[in-house]
Amino acid sequence: MSKKYTIGIDYGTLSGRAVLVDVSNGEEIASSTLEYKHAVMDEYLPDGITKLPPDWALEHPQDYIDVLGYTVPEVIKKSGVDKNDIIGVGIDFTACTLMPVYKDGTPLCFDDKFKGNKHAYVKLWKHHAAQSYANRLNEIARERKEKWIDNYGGKISSEWAFPKIWQTLDEAPEIYDAADFFIEATDWVVWQLCGKQTRNSCTAGYKAMYNKAGGYPSKEFFKALDPRLENVIEDKMNCPVTPLGEKAGTLTAKAAELTGLNEGIAVAVGNVDAHVAVPALGIDAPNKMLAIMGTSTCHMLMGTEEKTVPGMCGVVEDGILPGFFGYEAGQSCVGDHFAWFVDNFTPYEYKEEADKLGISPMKLMVQKAEKLKAGESGILALDWWNGNRSVLVDVDLSGMFIGMSLLTKPEEMFRALIEATAFGTRKIIETFRENGIAVDEFYAAGGIAMKDPFTMQIYADVIGMDIKITASSQTPALGSAIFAAACAGSKEGGYDNIFEAAKHMGKVSDKVYHPIKENSKIYDKLYREYDLLHDYFGRGENDVMKRLRAIRADAKKQ
Repeated sequence: MSKKYTIGIDYGTLSGRAVLVDVSNGEEIASSTLEYKHAVMDEYLPDGITKLPPDWALEHPQDYIDVLGYTVPEVIKKSGVDKNDIIGVGIDFTACTLMPVYKDGTPLCFDDKFKGNKHAYVKLWKHHAAQSYANRLNEIARERKEKWIDNYGGKISSEWAFPKIWQTLDEAPEIYDAADFFIEATDWVVWQLCGKQTRNSCTAGYKAMYNKAGGYPSKEFFKALDPRLENVIEDKMNCPVTPLGEKAGTLTAKAAELTGLNEGIAVAVGNVDAHVAVPALGIDAPNKMLAIMGTSTCHMLMGTEEKTVPGMCGVVEDGILPGFFGYEAGQSCVGDHFAWFVDNFTPYEYKEEADKLGISPMKLMVQKAEKLKAGESGILALDWWNGNRSVLVDVDLSGMFIGMSLLTKPEEMFRALIEATAFGTRKIIETFRENGIAVDEFYAAGGIAMKDPFTMQIYADVIGMDIKITASSQTPALGSAIFAAACAGSKEGGYDNIFEAAKHMGKVSDKVYHPIKENSKIYDKLYREYDLLHDYFGRGENDVMKRLRAIRADAKKQ
């Protein structure tokens, strides 16, 4: 019997990538990446004329189709694999990434009459312009003593689905009325592949307040938000929720022509980039935290019971793997603000030095920061350059440095930013533990985990735990390929469940980062100071960050 393969497609913030994987052992045979033509639209719509207000982040769904049409044929060509041996395809996406569509799946932004309407496009996960709606939603949920809000750490943010939908209704009712559905991008792409609309339990649970036992929040709750939202589930999200690991359908003739795959192969239900990565490291048991570290970080953890954890992004039954309660937490700004600092604060002489050495300014900054001892700079930072996702769930917070002097050097500030993100992860771990959920092992995936040993050693020192690293450079795509193998089934050469697939296809590298005791002692002291600042600026004792944000907004209006 010939070898069998699946394809996993990972849709990120700026690009989509496909990986062709050997089903027998998880070996990645070929990969291909396509940068989105429209990138993230945060200043103008595609017409180049329609200006977007602050905190908007949109995408164009045509980019998602282009990824299918380019990367999948490319990996088939690169690999030399017979397409008859490819038995399934799975996808994952950032979330919540939401779009309004007609009943046949056509996005409203494809319609000429709506091309100039910003609400017709995809609202990306980091679209924060709906925060006022999230704030009001949280207030009403607390006033009504809605029990489901506890499953999200007590409040949700603008990154969730319903603040985005409510914003559309309030600011562009014509778009709300015209849309037959509001759908996650991951479910929309699956729809394009198999010709059938599905809603996956991961995005429904974590981003749309869906609960396996109780369904969505009540009609009465939505009516309390806005009378026009009373029937939002029946009117705009009327599709059954399908558990992860299930088959959404099979590839249509149209999708087969686009991708070069065979019509009729299995298409897995859509998934989220962070959650789908868990089986890619072979994780199949509770109390093992996985951090997917890139521009931002998502923290995934499974437990055997449903508990309330302040500031978690959600707890969803079967939200990561069947049979477990999946917990999610996260940090909104990690690699993003490392890059921000280097791009904006690298001195000219450092750039000259980097050029002479033939390395990037980022690499030089890392080399300089590596020479510093833990605590040597006396600088501490708060890692909120893009708000705080966990445990404060507040996008209106901002970043901060403290302890600088006229002797402070750029590399000291850069190292402080790295340490701040490590402290943020420790805060998340300790919050889970304080609320009865053990974190016994720590794993890491993503670009930072794979490429930045300096940062990973700091993390090990700060959290005081060994860190095991993924063996895949494309962990979410591998995870999607693993789900595809489970959906294809053993009769087609795959597996009959996700646990069997993960056992054979998931993997970690031999590299393990161990805490350095001397550094950990120093970081324990610094973490206590971080914790004080975290609560002082983040829990309402001093709202200077929000006042500054309001002053900025007023100034820009003038």
